Amino acid sequence: MPDFPARLLQLLSTFPLPAAPLPGGVEVRNSYHDPAVRTILQAFAHKFYATDAPRVGIFGINPGRFGGGRTGVAFTDPVALASCGIAHTLPRQRRELSSEFVYQFIEALGGPGEFYQHFFLSSIYPLELTREGKNYNYYDAPALTKALWPDMRLSLTEQTNRLKLRRDVAVSLGRRNGEFLHKLNEELGLFSRIEILDHPRFLMQYRRKSLAENVARYVEVLGGLVD
Repeated sequence: MPDFPARLLQLLSTFPLPAAPLPGGVEVRNSYHDPAVRTILQAFAHKFYATDAPRVGIFGINPGRFGGGRTGVAFTDPVALASCGIAHTLPRQRRELSSEFVYQFIEALGGPGEFYQHFFLSSIYPLELTREGKNYNYYDAPALTKALWPDMRLSLTEQTNRLKLRRDVAVSLGRRNGEFLHKLNEELGLFSRIEILDHPRFLMQYRRKSLAENVARYVEVLGGLVD
């Protein structure tokens, strides 16, 4: 297996769970402890992350239970996973909004094979968070953000260094997420600058009438980062 996929699988499958229960009844799950998820991630990484070329890190919030939390691949629900040529037996009845948008701009940038040569899709906090069975964001409660901050620092540092991401720029998916990525970067000094784009779910839920324009904006910003 090429080095990048091996390092990615090792990083995610061994990422530590919080040492203490999270505040507010928030539950955390490392889906990469599931052998089936690891198998999917390995197949995806071997196909699309087969080279060690420096990639731009694109960071979302934390995995959703119908997208990356289910497949192990960031912003990739079972339907998108199948469209990438990765065989699996996961149910495909329900689309994940963020994944729908992400794979529209990926297609506009040349498709998965081209896109993943230049970009690494991930999250600031790499594990799935839920509260009362629903998706939860690391920034939805100040106490939760504080509890997860050391792990978010670890996540960002490990992804950047171990996966040899580009240091000149990183991209935030989500404006509020971008505020925290800026704060983390001020502490860690990993990236020269941060580009911030509106979150895919926000655009699909509240700006869907402007879908073409929103995809074009992503293509403009991300296309401008390709050497």
